[in-house]
Amino acid sequence: MTTSTNSNPRPTNAMTVDVEDYFQVSAFDPYVDRSTWGNYESRVESNTDRILSMFDEHNVKGTFFTLGWVAEKYPAVVRRIVAGGHELASHGWDHIMVTRLSREEFAQDIKRAKQTLEDVTGAQVSGYRAPSYSFTKKNDWAHTVLAEQEYRYSSSVAPIQHDLYGIPDAPRFAHSRAEGAVVELPITTTRVLGRNLPCGGGGWFRLYPYQVSRWAINRVHKNDSERTIFYFHPWEIDPKQPRIDGLSARTRFRHYQNLARMEHKIERLLKDFEWGTMTDVFAEELAVKAAA
Repeated sequence: MTTSTNSNPRPTNAMTVDVEDYFQVSAFDPYVDRSTWGNYESRVESNTDRILSMFDEHNVKGTFFTLGWVAEKYPAVVRRIVAGGHELASHGWDHIMVTRLSREEFAQDIKRAKQTLEDVTGAQVSGYRAPSYSFTKKNDWAHTVLAEQEYRYSSSVAPIQHDLYGIPDAPRFAHSRAEGAVVELPITTTRVLGRNLPCGGGGWFRLYPYQVSRWAINRVHKNDSERTIFYFHPWEIDPKQPRIDGLSARTRFRHYQNLARMEHKIERLLKDFEWGTMTDVFAEELAVKAAA
């Protein structure tokens, strides 16, 4: 599998899915109490199955960053992820942003999630993505805690300026943390007029025309000679999901914008680029870490 743009004009990029339900997103924290999650219609299992079918159709393997909460409630779908040849990774226990956790609470969260995912599937979990990319300069200890809990890599940093997360001056591509014990694989950005612009999925992918994302990904390949990391959520392909009452206009726009167009855009993305799992695409970087 290709891990460098230098030897292949069509590099293999990392396709990732953050497996959480629509009512679990960080932007809904002020509106949806965790104690009421059981009152909401769950759609994460059916939406994840749709993604698995889409990936099968295009012969794509991806990395599914999955909540421990989801694995405990819906173990069958997590087993189907692994049975389909995809990589299973951790998204923490119940989508609490790391900025809201102490070091000890974070250690308990990622330990519980990793153990549950491994117990449910029998697969080894070595990767982690923080809810809402909530590794910031205020929790610089987070990578060290990941190493202590035997994670090999993280995809938890967004090198952008954002009101909810981000480290604008962080390295844009793979780099080691925790004295070389963990490899950080930031979500992809492209550099335009001195600023890092996000082009790795999520709300930005839904907001802009597909051609913008295709241009940006190709730009990273050409200008940076790097592979890209793309992410989306199961709820993003579900325009019929139940609506949450009382949202601010900004939160409503961010969550519901262009949901009806998302699945078609993902289909185009799967056709236009080569995709693989995080561990396959970044095998060389992870091998260096393992040898260190």
